[in-house]
Order: sequence, then C-alpha cells, then structure tokens
Amino acid sequence: MARPGRRGVLLLAFGGAASLEEVEPFLRNVLGGRPVSEEMIERAKERYRLIGGGSPLAAITGEQAAALQARLEAGHPGLYRCYWAMRHWKPFIKDTLLRMVEDSVEEAAAVVMAPHSSRAATGGYEKDLSAALETTGGSPRTSFVAPWHRHPLFIRAVAANLSAALEQLRRARKVRVIFSAHSLPLATIEGDPYVRKLEETIADVTAIVDCRWRLAFQSRGAGPRPWLGPSVEEVMEEAAKEGFDAVALVPLGFTADHVETLYDIDIHFSGEARRLGLGFARSASLNASPLFIDALADVVTSHFEALP
Repeated sequence: MARPGRRGVLLLAFGGAASLEEVEPFLRNVLGGRPVSEEMIERAKERYRLIGGGSPLAAITGEQAAALQARLEAGHPGLYRCYWAMRHWKPFIKDTLLRMVEDSVEEAAAVVMAPHSSRAATGGYEKDLSAALETTGGSPRTSFVAPWHRHPLFIRAVAANLSAALEQLRRARKVRVIFSAHSLPLATIEGDPYVRKLEETIADVTAIVDCRWRLAFQSRGAGPRPWLGPSVEEVMEEAAKEGFDAVALVPLGFTADHVETLYDIDIHFSGEARRLGLGFARSASLNASPLFIDALADVVTSHFEALP
C-alpha cells in the first residue's frame, strides 16, 4: 500500500485534436502507420471546424481530474494526486507517468473514462499503459479500477441528465429514448461482455426513469467488415415509422464532450431528426458533474482499500 501522499489517480481518455493544425498528426497517431488520405484529413478537419476548431476532450478530462482531486482532498487531505492522459494525443500516457514519478507517486489507480470496457476498445489502454510503464521502470505501480458501469452514483448522474432531456420534450406525445454507444467490429467482440454491460447500465437507469428506449451504436469505422448495430440513424428511422414524434439521445458510452458528441450527435443526428420530422433533445454529457465526480471518488477509494 502506498504511503500517505503517494497515491496517484490516472484518468485515461482517447484524445482529440485541440486545433485544426493538430488534426493530421492526431489521425496519424490513431491509425498507427496505416495510410491517411488527404480526403480523410479534410473530412476530419471539417468536423472539427463545425464544433469550434478543436476537441475539448483533453481540457474536460483535466477538469474531471481537478474536480476529483478536490473531492478526494476534502475526504482524505494530502493522500491523493490526480492526473490525466490521452491514449492518442497530448498529454501522452508516458509523459504523464514521468510526472507521477517526479511527484514521488508510488501506487496509482488507472481509470479509463469509458464506463463499458471491452477487449477491442478499452483493452488498448491496458496495453499502452503497460508499454509506457516499461519506459519508467514500472513506476508507479499501477492497476486498473474495477468495472463501474453499475455504480449507483454513476447511474443517478445518467438518470438525472436523461430526465432533464425528457423535460425539454415534455410537449411531445411519444418519445423514443436512444442510448448511444460506440460501435465496434463484430469480429472483435465475440464473447465480449461489452453489450451486456451497456444493457445492465440501461436497466439500472430505466429503473429510475421509465421510458421507451432502444440501444443503438454510432461512430463506426470505415471498411467492409460488419460492425455492431443497429445504428442511431436506423433506430431514428424506426422511431419515425412507429409514430414517435421525438427522440431523446443519451450518449451512454461517453463521459465527456468531444467530436463524437459535439458533431455526431449535436450536428449530424439532430439534423437527421429534423429530416425525419422528429423533435430532438440530447442528454448532457457527464463531464465534471458533481454526481459523476462523487462516483469516481468512490470507485477510486474502494480500489485502494481493496489492494493487499
């Protein structure tokens, strides 16, 4: 067990270009040596332009870390230090680990800021963190927290934001709630509990907020291989055909705003809703909401208490 003042908490997120100039190198980093066409770069830049010129993901993850630091400090003065790193962009995992070593952190808890783990997606964080630790001689000793997709405070935070979105649609006669998560290639999730975890979270949320819901997937990659569905667009089409007059979209698989909420949902899906004649509301991302930060604080402290 780490000595007082030497416990670190490392929040891990995917990363995103903070400016248009960063889009190309960010994409090349994500694709890891695979070809990046000019068309792909320009298409990505246009999406970033439409959301203001850059992704706020790193900044929001930093805000989450600061809020978590304050929350942990209130209950455990001087015991925890919180950090954040991006898998595919700045601040990189290796650089953040070096900061933690410089700060004399000996034991750390890593939290992937995606509530529903999978070998295909969140498993990459474990691999990259392990590789980064090799460059620091294994310091600090770092372990991942237990799954938290059913943590009561996380569930309450999602339910509260869903209730607020439904309030925006209170004049609608029939609302379809769409819980959205990142699609993954079917071949990579065979035998993986990813979908089951999503369904467990939805069951807990809808026990608080009664609604007519569907689970759908977004942000699938290119190429001919089959991806997890149905897509959000397909479920919206279905809702229109079934007589729903509005949809409320919950970005269940994401805990912070970035291009897949600010563009995919707020621009693309809201535009699809208008095309279909559907009212539209989006449940706010959790970002640094107090309930969510309280959930993370409990996840982290429980993790350290369980260490031998």
